[in-house]
Parts: sequence; C-alpha cells; structure tokens
Amino acid sequence: MQMHYFRGMTPERRERLLSVLRKRQPDLTVVLENVFDPHNISAVMRTCDAVGIQEIYVLTNKIPRHKKWGARSSSSAAKWLTVHQFESAEECFAALRKKYTKIYTTHLSSDAVSLHDIDFTESVALVFGNEHAGVSEEIIAKADGNFIIPQMGIIQSLNISVACAVSIYEAMRQKKNAGHYDKQRLDDPTFNALLDEWGFRADDLDAINKEEQ
Repeated sequence: MQMHYFRGMTPERRERLLSVLRKRQPDLTVVLENVFDPHNISAVMRTCDAVGIQEIYVLTNKIPRHKKWGARSSSSAAKWLTVHQFESAEECFAALRKKYTKIYTTHLSSDAVSLHDIDFTESVALVFGNEHAGVSEEIIAKADGNFIIPQMGIIQSLNISVACAVSIYEAMRQKKNAGHYDKQRLDDPTFNALLDEWGFRADDLDAINKEEQ
C-alpha cells in the first residue's frame, strides 16, 4: 500500500493516525433518525470513533438540518468521522444499501431479536430513532429487522447515546473476537484519502492529545 507522508508531521503523529486508520471498520455504521439534541449526536460520534466506526449517517427528514454538533460532548470526534447527512429517507437508505448487507432498527416489537443475536461479523447498519418517538414506522418498514437491548429494569428504555454505546461495543466485541481489528480493512483509496484529510489536522490532534493527558 502506498502511503502519503506530510512535511512537519512527527513520526509519533503519523503512527497515531496510521494505527487508528488500520482499525477502522468499513462494514459497521450508525444511523441517527431525526435526533433532536446535537449533544446526543456528538456523544454518539465520540463512541463511534472509539470503536473504529468511520462513517455515520444523520437523517433529518422531519426536523431542521443540524448545522453543528455539541462540541463539548464530542471532544472533536466529528472532525475524525465521515458524516453523511440526508433530508430524504429514500436517499439515505439507497446509500446504506450500497454499503451494508443488514439494516436493523432499535424497536421493541414481537419479532425483535436480542442485540447479542445479531451477527456483527457481517456488514451491519444500526438505526437509532429520536429521543421522543424512537424509530419511525417509515424507517422500520425499510429495515431488515428490529433489535432490542436486553434490560432487567422497570423502565425499558435507554438514552439514545447510551443505547448506541452499548450496541456498538457489542459489535466491537464480536469483531475483535473475529480478528477484524488485526489488519487494515479500509480499502487503499479510502485509507489514503483519510490520511490526507487528517494530515492537515495535526493541530487538532495536538489538542486532543493534551485533553487526554
């Protein structure tokens, strides 16, 4: 694989970027349907970055398009993700179908499967609905099935960012056991394009490193 190097980028920075990119998972994504609170979206972004998800989808066909995310919750995660925004459910799902084999929604129904029964070694997209109504019937009808997060309490619901985190960490567990993090899974053009893009963000990486120290 041919890689690009940047004048002024230290070897440590370059290795950090390369290490992260080698663990990105192109066959796992999150879809947020009409989520109102940008801080919830930002919290989801931060978790997506943590488990190696590169692309997420934000659908706003029933609410105004988001202009920015809650920076305090994201810790700049949005800068390191590829965010696809759609105002049409049809266009969003057309894009998803080109990349992902299975699309599941978080929805409590008689035919819903447990989160732990989803095979995350396949290509999977997980759809999370808004804070008030959950996933809409329109989106449920477009998906391949529904899933639930097993819960033992009286209140059978979780905050959207928590539900997303629980779900994609289960995906990470399965994918790690299957060796998906052991080798580069992004194709070379995507890998190099992201490395190019990230290479011009060395100052942002410095800021993140300072936050972590």
